Amino acid sequence: MTIPRIKVLLADDHAIVLEGLRALVDGEPDLKVVGSTTDGASVLDLVDQLSPDVIVLDLELAGMKGVEVLSALRKRATSPKVLVLTAYNDGESIRSALDAGADGLALKTQSPQQTVDAIRQVYAGQLVFPQAARRWLQDRGRDGGPRDLTQREREVWALVARGLSNREIARRLTLSDNTVKFHVQHLFHKLGVKNRTEAALRHAKAEPPSRPPH
Repeated sequence: MTIPRIKVLLADDHAIVLEGLRALVDGEPDLKVVGSTTDGASVLDLVDQLSPDVIVLDLELAGMKGVEVLSALRKRATSPKVLVLTAYNDGESIRSALDAGADGLALKTQSPQQTVDAIRQVYAGQLVFPQAARRWLQDRGRDGGPRDLTQREREVWALVARGLSNREIARRLTLSDNTVKFHVQHLFHKLGVKNRTEAALRHAKAEPPSRPPH
């Protein structure tokens, strides 16, 4: 019996990187590259044509940036899983990928095996972020509190306080379930709370109160 292979679409602004990624992914028995591009705008057309399961997406693309591609995908009723593969390990890149709705983040400095593992994990619905990204976010939130929340974190906090589940929040904010899960985890860390009830109580006492998005 033939095991169905995970269909992967590759998008990177460097053709030589695409060649390396294609060889890497196609070398795995359960993965198959169905298309590749260096142009951000063509990603959306290729998704329609090829119906990939996972997109490996660079943030720096010609024509249309990776974050814009992500935002456009999240406005659709259904879209593939998206693993952002980037050379940038700075906080701004991590945050922009999260806020745009990435299902996971991998660094180009990681080993090839870690990249293919990340593709499988994202496809399976797991939360994928490198330790370097987690450490940056934890350090940033170590001495934080409500004043240090980003706008997106405030939106998530307001909806958590209203009793919405992660899936309901994801639908409301046009994000992936994984992205919301990561935001909630980081929100708890910043607020110094252990669960949704504590977060809701903290929200009720916050001044001025955060207003949930409509």
